[in-house]
Amino acid sequence: MIYRVEQQFYDLTDGFREYLPGDIFPREGLTVTAERLAELATSANRLGYPVIVGYDELTEQKPSRKGRKRDAD
Repeated sequence: MIYRVEQQFYDLTDGFREYLPGDIFPREGLTVTAERLAELATSANRLGYPVIVGYDELTEQKPSRKGRKRDAD
């Protein structure tokens, strides 16, 4: 399953990578444990609120990153 970022956060397990609302999580090439996904999708994280939500890529359009200026991965 893939997730959409709902709240800005810095992923402490990915070199403090910044994720912004609308980004896809996890980024391409990153493997994330089920425990980490559960942590980010619930309030069981340092921020105290969910920062990602799951969505079905077959029924929803992927969020666009077009026009966004980002650091190189």
